Amino acid sequence: MTEQRTPRSPIVSSEHLSRSSQETSEFEFGLIIAGHAFDRWMVRCMTASGYPELGALDVLVLHSVNHRERAKRQADICLVLNVEDTHTVTYALKKLGRLGLVAGEKQGKESLFRTTELGREACSRYAEIREACLVDSLASMGIEREEMSRLAGLLRAMSGLYDQAARCAASL
Repeated sequence: MTEQRTPRSPIVSSEHLSRSSQETSEFEFGLIIAGHAFDRWMVRCMTASGYPELGALDVLVLHSVNHRERAKRQADICLVLNVEDTHTVTYALKKLGRLGLVAGEKQGKESLFRTTELGREACSRYAEIREACLVDSLASMGIEREEMSRLAGLLRAMSGLYDQAARCAASL
């Protein structure tokens, strides 16, 4: 006796948006919940690293400033993180500065930001916790590195598509 399976309904957050493109709505719902889970993860990992006062954007900015151990301009941080509201990065940099995790230096008219020794230590602790709690779990799920890399490329491509759609909508 063969069981007949009924096709599953798509898992979406807004059914009224999925009528002509269920796949897009499924992708968007996955993106929504993954984004919130990722934000939650960063905050919890940073809390375990000793900095419970940092929000998700603060953590992203800290790691961006620490990247390759080179000083960064605020505009470059915003560009890399695809943050349009630059004032939010300004607030994050000020907060990180107050905590002694980053330091700003004037170079001509611009300020450049670097992680301090304390900031580098916080990033190292975060990396250790990330390895223990996240990376090891990914390996046990059987997700191949190549598959993760392909997915990352697809997400970057979709980011470009959504940015273009936003420009289109802004011009209406």
